[in-house]
Amino acid sequence: MIPVEPFRPDVAVFREVKPADRLPELEPADRSRESGRGRPGSVGSESIALSRCDNVSNQSPTDIMRLALVEAQSAADAGDVPIGAIIVHDPTGNIIGRGRNRREIDNDPTAHAEIIALRDAAARLGSWRLLDCTMYVTLEPCPMCAGAIVAARLPRVVYGCDDPKAGAVRTLYKICEDPRLNHCVAVTPNVCAEECAEMLRAFFRVQRTLGKK
Repeated sequence: MIPVEPFRPDVAVFREVKPADRLPELEPADRSRESGRGRPGSVGSESIALSRCDNVSNQSPTDIMRLALVEAQSAADAGDVPIGAIIVHDPTGNIIGRGRNRREIDNDPTAHAEIIALRDAAARLGSWRLLDCTMYVTLEPCPMCAGAIVAARLPRVVYGCDDPKAGAVRTLYKICEDPRLNHCVAVTPNVCAEECAEMLRAFFRVQRTLGKK
């Protein structure tokens, strides 16, 4: 079996922007252009406590991103690249989707954190249209995941650090905001960017000490 080099983030391009306490309100134009039916009605101890919450109505974007970091840590503990995702149902503030990278444990090239979280949320809502939801993910989504986010009609995605090798939301491509598509997604980048980037860097440092590339 030919060894394949895993994604290694280029630390030089990671940059952190101080996140706002609140996300900006979506304008009507930012919501789905699709009309009709189908709308469905290792981190700090503070974050570990948050990880037990199912409702995040009173939490800031930074707090919610740290829940995604808890998922990412679970991926690292299982030997996968530490990427985690959370989906929040905005009208209720409930977490309806959780996902972590499972490519290695499942031997599935599509088992990215975002895909797992989207499937979880759609199953809980009983609809593939996630029209009232926000995704929080620790790494900028790749082309596959950005396309899935658009297909799910999510109105907003919030991500941690940029991905200089495969970022398809802002860095290499802007799939979520491409006006040629039938749905556009509002993007909020760089929430807890340094924390998300450092978790990736730490993971690959350990991998290199184990002789893995």
